[in-house]
Amino acid sequence: MVEDDPEYQLIVKANTITVAIDNEVLVVHKFIRDHYEPKFPELETLVANPMDYARTVKRIANQEDITKVDLHDILPSATVMVVVVTGTTTEGRDLTEAEWKACEEACDLAFELEKAKATIIEYVESRLTFIAPNLSAIIGTTTAAKLMGQAGGLTALSKMPACNIQILGKDKSLNSALSSASQVKNIGYIYYSPFVLTLPLDIRKKAQKMIAAKIALAARIDRVHSYPDGSWGRKIREEIEKKVEKFLEPPPQKNIKALPAPLEAPKKRRGGRRARKEKELYAISEMQKLKNRMEFGVEEEEVMGYGESQGLGMLGQNHSGPGAGRIRAAQQNNRNRGKVSNRKAALLAQYGSSSGTATAGTASSIAFTPVQGIELVDPNAAAARVKAANEKYFGSGGFFKAPEKK
Repeated sequence: MVEDDPEYQLIVKANTITVAIDNEVLVVHKFIRDHYEPKFPELETLVANPMDYARTVKRIANQEDITKVDLHDILPSATVMVVVVTGTTTEGRDLTEAEWKACEEACDLAFELEKAKATIIEYVESRLTFIAPNLSAIIGTTTAAKLMGQAGGLTALSKMPACNIQILGKDKSLNSALSSASQVKNIGYIYYSPFVLTLPLDIRKKAQKMIAAKIALAARIDRVHSYPDGSWGRKIREEIEKKVEKFLEPPPQKNIKALPAPLEAPKKRRGGRRARKEKELYAISEMQKLKNRMEFGVEEEEVMGYGESQGLGMLGQNHSGPGAGRIRAAQQNNRNRGKVSNRKAALLAQYGSSSGTATAGTASSIAFTPVQGIELVDPNAAAARVKAANEKYFGSGGFFKAPEKK
């Protein structure tokens, strides 16, 4: 087994030492920051990298005029400009001899730790191509060494799922009170590998997941010593690069659908009596036709309606054609009139005829007789006769009284 090789054991221990060195660098950085804060309190927010911060502190030292300090070989030009402008307006004070000596010793210690880590990583990278060739071909020897050291060896790494591999080396803040709102979740050594850091920020998480899945397969292949020349790892690396190029391609443009070719033949529409009647109901009238027309060289009349003026066109003008010279009322079109069924027409005829029990509204109480001529009938006299007859038969003294004999 590869784990029994003494050189492999040395590589694993070297990986653990590099992780310990990183933790010690963070502790030293915190020490330098706390002791250099009276001199330049804004520097810790301007330079976030621990080693860059230590180099900047070492270069500035305890000088009063920061504009005379050359920082271009340590920091980017934009950061140098911000540091110089902020340093000229800072409210910090000069450090005492003891305070500066403590900061200087801490900076030297950070440089020694960085040098020791570089030596260890250089050795691990030189030997890792023989122990895990496919893993090194995919992600690089530096990141592969960190993953193996964090997992506890190649065997332990081969037993891990891809979801756990992608968070190996997850950052742990020294101060738990710091806000994590701006931090990226679930990232580790793979996210900070040189290949992933060259990609745009929006596809780094996607590339990290894809690479973690391939690393899980590569670790198992190296565990059983398949493809010792690393050919499988190089092939997978090419596939990953092609997929990343696919991610970077702009989205395809939306195809513009061409309009259908116009048909020269007229469309077939349903005709017949029903269609003709429907068209006649919504047909434009002759008055509207005249209103829509304008005679060349003749000013049209205008009327006001609802606060707006409306032109009358050729209405009311002397011209030839229907309605010439005056506005005619709309003629009744019998074709558009509603029709009554035969049954309803018969019922209406019965109501209108004189043969029936119903009395017409024009009936009068004047009667014509051949003897007396015109006889005026008194309705009150007729009512009195009816009342006298009722008293005779149904008066007081009994329900019914027999008539007297003459």
